Amino acid sequence: MPILIDGHNLIGQMPNIRLSDSDDEGQLVMQLRRYTTRKRGRHVIVVFDHGVYGHPSNLNGYGIECYFAKSPRDADRELIQRIRKVKRHSEWRVVTSDRAVAGEAQARGITVISSQDFARKLQALNEPKARIHDKHRDKPLSDEEINDWMRIFGIEDAEDDDESNERP
Repeated sequence: MPILIDGHNLIGQMPNIRLSDSDDEGQLVMQLRRYTTRKRGRHVIVVFDHGVYGHPSNLNGYGIECYFAKSPRDADRELIQRIRKVKRHSEWRVVTSDRAVAGEAQARGITVISSQDFARKLQALNEPKARIHDKHRDKPLSDEEINDWMRIFGIEDAEDDDESNERP
């Protein structure tokens, strides 16, 4: 399922990336790479408003294509042009919170995911997965099981030890 992303719009919603970072685009692409490798078969196209001069030109790979527009207005135009060229509307997703871009996608029947919602998805990939609670493993041993283990390891019964340590 291909995804078209409004890059700087998404960066603005990422809690661990700042638009003022010199490599904000690269940081986002690294998070998107984690996403595409976990969600096999995903193809992501990211359009950024503008790139920093001297920015590494090849952020492509791992199912990601990056494009840099000259200005924010050009990025919106680029996103809208790409949306208009989509043939299979039901297969695509557009990630943006820009009203004009979202409106164009929705008018064509393409699902729009807000940048805020998609940022949460990306953040969830960075969080450690909770361990599944195993009820059998957490079950306390019965007195009989404890006594059996104590016999196996050659340990006297704790009650016998208490009685033998008492002084008359």
